[in-house]
Amino acid sequence: MRSLLSTIAFILSGSLYSQTANITVTMTLPVVTLMDIEPSGNITLNFTPPTEAGNALVNPTPNTSKWINYTSAIVSGGLTRRITASVNKVIDGVNIRLQAAAASGAGGGTLGTSSGQVTLTTTPVTIISGIGGAYTGNGTNNGHGITISLVPGNYANLQAQANTVINIIYTITE
Repeated sequence: MRSLLSTIAFILSGSLYSQTANITVTMTLPVVTLMDIEPSGNITLNFTPPTEAGNALVNPTPNTSKWINYTSAIVSGGLTRRITASVNKVIDGVNIRLQAAAASGAGGGTLGTSSGQVTLTTTPVTIISGIGGAYTGNGTNNGHGITISLVPGNYANLQAQANTVINIIYTITE
């Protein structure tokens, strides 16, 4: 009985002498909207003339070397983000097509969804939507792979050109 009373007294004395302390932690998580194209550098796409009269132009091989990387932190209850693409000019008779693949690689969070293949014009068109708090990972093989292709649109509007530079403009926005 005496050891039982000693044990109870010991347990109660521990609760009488325990203390707690609090500290206040101030945290900042900024709104983040970052995007880039990896790897840097230009691409070249050239049509090949047919070798036989009556045949169509041979389309250039689509370029799949570029990747869209992004980091996004949105405000609580805020809108998801999207990425648009446009060109600085169109070439009569030529369609510039772009398709973003599904996200892959080292990222996490609420990654965006591809809009499928789109034809680029001077008006921005959504290529990826539904981006929430997310990051894709950095560099090639992280994020959304991009396929860029050229195909004739209206043959009646085609005109021979050499080294025509077209800029594709990517924008991340709400």
